[in-house]
Amino acid sequence: MEFKVATDVFSGPMDLLLYLVKKHEVDITQVPIARIAAEFVAYLDVLEDLAIDQVGEFVEFASVLLEIKARALVPRPEEQPEEAVEPAREDLVRRLLEYKQYRDAAVMLEDRARQWELRFPRLATDEPARRASPVEVTIGDVQVWDLVGAMARVLRKREKRKPRQIVHDDTPIEVHIERVDALVHERGRVAFSELLDADMPRSRLMGIFLAVLELTRRGRLSTRQDQLFDEIWLEPRAASPAPAAVPANPSPEPS
Repeated sequence: MEFKVATDVFSGPMDLLLYLVKKHEVDITQVPIARIAAEFVAYLDVLEDLAIDQVGEFVEFASVLLEIKARALVPRPEEQPEEAVEPAREDLVRRLLEYKQYRDAAVMLEDRARQWELRFPRLATDEPARRASPVEVTIGDVQVWDLVGAMARVLRKREKRKPRQIVHDDTPIEVHIERVDALVHERGRVAFSELLDADMPRSRLMGIFLAVLELTRRGRLSTRQDQLFDEIWLEPRAASPAPAAVPANPSPEPS
C-alpha cells in the first residue's frame, strides 16, 4: 500500500529524542537510555509503516541507542559498566545539546519573524497570490510526536489481540481525508482516539493517521491537549482573516 501524502513534518531522530527527553522531564545530561530506547523503537514501528524517506536515519539512530543500552547491561569482560557506556552517552548528549541549541535558535527567529509580520502587515499588491507553505504540525501543546505516540499505543493494543483474519484495506487516502474533515467540521471537536480502533486493519489505521497529519499540515485541523498524556482533540482551524486591500489609485478628497 502506497500513500501519496506529504510526510515532511518529521524533523529527524534527534527531534524525536529531544521530545522523549522533555516528555520524561529529565535533564538532557542524564538521558535514561533504557527507557528512551524502548520508546524510540515503539515510535519507529509507526514511522516504518509510513515509509517516510528518512526512516533509515531513525533506524540507524535506534541501533545506536540499543547498543548503548546493551553495553550498559552486558559490558565486555575487560570493561567496567561505566567505561563501556560513558563515551557513547557523552557523545549522544553532546549531539543532543547541539541540536537543541540550533532548534531553540530557529524557534526564536520564527517567533521574531511572526512579531514583525504583525507589526508591519504586508499590503495587497497586483501580484498573483502565491501558494501558502505547509503549516508546521505543532499547534497548541500538541506536536507531531504526540500523534505518533498515540498511534503507537493503538498498534500495541492491536498486536496484543489475536487476529482472526488478515484484512487489507485499500481505501484511497483522499477518502480518509474527506471523512475525517467532514466529521470534525460537523461535530466541532473529535477525539483522536475515537477515529482509531484496535480492531481495524493495520492499513486502515495508517490511512486515518495519515489523513489527520495531512489535514493538520494543510491547515484544516488544529490539535489540542489539555495535559500531557491526555486525550488529543481535533478541531476545525479558524481561517486567518485576509488583510484589507488598499486601492491602487485612491481618489482625491473633495476640497
